[in-house]
Amino acid sequence: MTTSAAAGARATVHGYPRQGPNRELKKAIEGYWKGRVGADALRETAAGLRRANWQQLADSGIHEVPTGDFSYYDHVLDTSVMVGAVPDRHRAAFEADNLDGYFAMARGTQDLAPLEMTKWFDTNYHYLVPELGPDTVFTADSAKQVAELREALALGHTGRPVLVGPITYLLLAKPAPGVSAGFEPLTLLDRLLPVYAEVLSDLRAAGAQWVQLDEPALVQDRSPAELNAAARAYRDLGALTDRPQLLVASYFGRLGDALPVLAKAPVEGLALDFTGAGAANLADLAAAGGLRGKRLVAGVVDGRNVWINDLGRSMATLATLLGLAARVDVAPSCSLLHVPLDATTERDVDTQVARWLALARQKTSEVVTLARGLTEGAESIAAQLAANRADLLSRTGSALTHDPAVRARSAAVTQADARRSLPYAERATAQRARLGLPLLPTTTIGSFPQTAELRTARADLRAGRIGAEGYDERIEAEIREVISFQEKAGIDVLVHGEPERNDMVQYFAEQLTGYLATQHGWVQSYGTRYVRPPILAGDISRPEPMTVRWTSYAQSLTDRPVKGMLTGPVTMLAWSFVRDDQPLAETARQVALALREEVNDLEAAGGSVIQVDEPALRETLPLRSADHEAYLYWATEAFRLTTGGVRPDTQIHTHMCYAEFGDILQAIDDLDADVISLEAARSHMQVADELATAGYPREVGPGVYDIHSPRVPSADEAATLLRKGLEAIPAERLWVNPDCGLKTRGWPEVRTSLENLVAAAREVRSGI
Repeated sequence: MTTSAAAGARATVHGYPRQGPNRELKKAIEGYWKGRVGADALRETAAGLRRANWQQLADSGIHEVPTGDFSYYDHVLDTSVMVGAVPDRHRAAFEADNLDGYFAMARGTQDLAPLEMTKWFDTNYHYLVPELGPDTVFTADSAKQVAELREALALGHTGRPVLVGPITYLLLAKPAPGVSAGFEPLTLLDRLLPVYAEVLSDLRAAGAQWVQLDEPALVQDRSPAELNAAARAYRDLGALTDRPQLLVASYFGRLGDALPVLAKAPVEGLALDFTGAGAANLADLAAAGGLRGKRLVAGVVDGRNVWINDLGRSMATLATLLGLAARVDVAPSCSLLHVPLDATTERDVDTQVARWLALARQKTSEVVTLARGLTEGAESIAAQLAANRADLLSRTGSALTHDPAVRARSAAVTQADARRSLPYAERATAQRARLGLPLLPTTTIGSFPQTAELRTARADLRAGRIGAEGYDERIEAEIREVISFQEKAGIDVLVHGEPERNDMVQYFAEQLTGYLATQHGWVQSYGTRYVRPPILAGDISRPEPMTVRWTSYAQSLTDRPVKGMLTGPVTMLAWSFVRDDQPLAETARQVALALREEVNDLEAAGGSVIQVDEPALRETLPLRSADHEAYLYWATEAFRLTTGGVRPDTQIHTHMCYAEFGDILQAIDDLDADVISLEAARSHMQVADELATAGYPREVGPGVYDIHSPRVPSADEAATLLRKGLEAIPAERLWVNPDCGLKTRGWPEVRTSLENLVAAAREVRSGI
């Protein structure tokens, strides 16, 4: 039985993976950067991927495909181009060649610094931060959005352009360099709205029936002034006569106070998230009286995780929603950009576990099934509901998901396990005596370039073309080269370079029980950087040491300290597809206990410096401040549980990058690490000032080399940043290092950049 709200319920998605089944986009773009692929060939590859995506969606039963969500690098950067917010330093390059200028904004050149990059809300996707100021002049450039809509329409699809909404765009922006830090980009709203109006008019003229405006920033805590700005924006856009119908989309959580603002706005539809933290939107929507006369796109399939949907529960949610909107359509909770493409390509996954997985194509099928059930009644999908129930039960009762020994060990943890034996001040004295480092000691974050030869060696090992002995010899040779270079360059605390590691999370996941790795599960992290997040399916334990052999080998080659390198428990969760059948705090504790064994073994093997990276600590911070305390309690406890068992004179480092650290300064202190290194080059040492203002008492290494750009910083440039760091952090507590690991860079630029870094440290040190 159907109602008017369910009649002909449509299936849609907010966005789709961009890279292609074999990362064709990555290969074409990197080929373009290296001069091997021409601009026309790159554009044709991109057009082919868009065509394939739309056709796959249409073939699966999606009624309305997204357009404009495809990007060469980042959709927020695309928005900056759309509204003409090209920084002055990039304008000449952009006007000379739009494509090269676009990539200059994203990556920088030797002469042009790129835009700052940070995390897209609480995901591992990175966006390019818009730079705005009181003199910013917006101008409409809808060419990309119009062209991609016309492509879809010409192929016979119903296309819905997807744009970053004006409120979210301005809230994500920062003051441009040289602009007062007190400048609020949201004050530019009245200047920006006419540009959006022009883009909407162009899209309507091109054939758009609906346009989606994404406003995920509204699921965060927002002030009355920000909510008033949202109300004004959609009042003005809704009042336009020359526009398509507007669908305002939010995701990643509960809208809260923003829900009535959008419900009252003169727009034709809302897209809401009803999964995870967004489940509260259901009660809020009912309390607000629903969406009178509006379309509701109901995000009932989790777009951020890889587990199959509970179809029965989603059908119940959809049934409740039928009385709360004029029309209810079905979608994932957010863009499917955040999950891999297709579970059927994973031939090596255990057949039992495969029953539990749904990647982008499978989630699309779930959406289509639910739309059919909503339109034709649950009896029309009875077979799918029965199969889904059986799959869910098989996971609940599986021995893979429950290890009594792991659970008993976790339950036995005490508060004392998560504490060092001495306070920092006493540890610091012991560590300085043991290590004997100079002022402004130099180090790197961990990884060195992952060369084609290393990737070939790993592929040859997997394919059986070389044996374990031959592979080990190749890794040892790489470690010898890395250690030799660091010694010659004059670096004080060395690393082994991590040549044996395919990824900082996957490498460990492959050696821990409870995790499983994919072969083709690529997800975009930023630009052409794709990762394969492992899947955390069951209880976690460490069968044997994971890093001790290679770290010990590196230490045998030098008298200087070599850092042991591990990925921390929160990052192991954040950069995996984590299980959703138990609290994250429990999973974090299990991972921490496994890593604690590794830390203790590194120390027992002679390690004096051990780094436990937690770049995802800020990224995983809940979007609502009311949820921060509980999260930070278990997240910092997990780190201390990992590191709390070492001697006072063993120096514990941690590392974070590309996030808004000012939001978690107390948590950084609560980690009780001896040294923290952080990204600071693109943000001009902002984090050093923030730590100083907060009274952070420990040692800090704010980065002076932006490793996500091909630029080679000069010694003078690094010295200037270092002196700026010294204005906030005293010399006895300041380290000198790059922003992040060097895995993605080439050896020639790494050699010169690190030599310049050491030269800068020596120059500044000599003046102290």
